[in-house]
Amino acid sequence: MEHGHSTTEIRERLSGKPRQSYLGDFIYGGIDGTVTTFAIVAGVEGAGFSPTIILALGIANILADGFSMAASNYSGTKAELDNAHRLREVERRHIRETPEGEREEVREIFRQKGLSETSLNQATEAITSDQETWINFMLSEEYGVSGINKNPMRSALMTFAAFLICGLVPLVPFITSSPSAFAYSAVATSITFFAIGAAKSVWSLVSWWRSGLETLAIGSSAAAIAYAAGYAVSYFS
Repeated sequence: MEHGHSTTEIRERLSGKPRQSYLGDFIYGGIDGTVTTFAIVAGVEGAGFSPTIILALGIANILADGFSMAASNYSGTKAELDNAHRLREVERRHIRETPEGEREEVREIFRQKGLSETSLNQATEAITSDQETWINFMLSEEYGVSGINKNPMRSALMTFAAFLICGLVPLVPFITSSPSAFAYSAVATSITFFAIGAAKSVWSLVSWWRSGLETLAIGSSAAAIAYAAGYAVSYFS
């Protein structure tokens, strides 16, 4: 079992604030960092250019694209947070100006959940007796806004860190001037793809190995396309 179900365990688990998870931001940045960097490596290798160019383009991609992704994640997360704050103030104003209308909304929500008339009145009275509980209920039920608000800066930093760490993997063999650097880069990148996919299975019922293979297939397809494009440019130029 994922957690206990005794009265004490339930009370302790539900009494605290919901935990914020930034694992999704890490997976998001990690997959994109690995895919885009190795796509550059494969494309430049396919074109037959030198390892110096691979390193220059790869590092530029990690820093520029990684920052861009982090900034985009920051803006998106902050927009969701700002929208939640806006809706909270909207509901607070509605409760102040039209309390009976807002109570009827609560009653209708419970009615659609199948509560009887007697239970409807009791549930509505319980929810609307405390304004913050009332507002939180309406945010969740009317607007679908989660009570878990992520920190935009932490989301951005997690995305950038993942992009940087995973994006460096395809470049390591070139940084160390390894013989057969591209082959080593392909192997290291494949392992990274699989590992990220396996970690991603935390959010699904798909087995870790299947999720890993799926991510590996996606990343390998992107790399193959980039390599073919680079080779074609080199061949026809």
